[in-house]
Amino acid sequence: MSVESTVRVVTTYRLTEMKQRGEKIAMLTSYDYSMAKIVDAAGVDVILVGDSAANVMAGYETTVPITLDMMIYHARSVVRAVNRALVVVDLPFGTYQGNSKVALDSAIRIMKETEADAVKMEGGEEILESVQRILSAGIPVMGHLGLTPQSIHKFGTYAVRAREEAEAEKLLHDAHLLSEAGCFGIVLEKIPAALAARVTREIPTPTIGIGAGPGCDGQVLVIHDMLGINKGFSPRFLRRYADLHTVMTEAVGRYVQDVKSCDFPNEKEQY
Repeated sequence: MSVESTVRVVTTYRLTEMKQRGEKIAMLTSYDYSMAKIVDAAGVDVILVGDSAANVMAGYETTVPITLDMMIYHARSVVRAVNRALVVVDLPFGTYQGNSKVALDSAIRIMKETEADAVKMEGGEEILESVQRILSAGIPVMGHLGLTPQSIHKFGTYAVRAREEAEAEKLLHDAHLLSEAGCFGIVLEKIPAALAARVTREIPTPTIGIGAGPGCDGQVLVIHDMLGINKGFSPRFLRRYADLHTVMTEAVGRYVQDVKSCDFPNEKEQY
């Protein structure tokens, strides 16, 4: 069902209003015009142009290789399709860690060259200076704590984070820092549900969970995962809403068969 004409445009402020009244936030990734058009029309509140494009669009094993130019390309395509949802773009690895000026320059490029609404950054206290500098320029920032895929080479695993007390306390501390700095939202990835619920209760900033339980203010999934396009990826937190891998494979197979048998095109499919 299309909601473009009946529901007002989503803004960062509206997400705060949604948290305050207990309305859950629905967020999905998109990386191209056609998919973003569908996702926006279906009523998703936030579209994330994620650096997961490195995995699902470019075939890399991690998100580390994707560049700022690549992210800008994908974000431009998505923004052109969207009429309602808030569009957030990941700052890729190497564009904000350790140098707040580089971080600001990267964020400005995304905002000017894509016309997106906000940027997202992974990390806590260690990137706080960059977060603050970007925010001071008037650019909205979404944080990301817990499992931070850009740091996969540091962690060495995609296992659940913050199970131990020390890491859980650091995450809670970082969430408060990001909230107090002015982030409009924080993604909590693959952490214990009880911890995610505690973070959500303690800060006014909306939280978006992925593998973090139902206590967050919203949820996010990678579109290719929830539609069943990536058949080999089945983490515990993933719910598949379709099996497009099978549907698409069978459709392409029928097309090949029809071409080979000279059934396509028929008389009605020519000029």
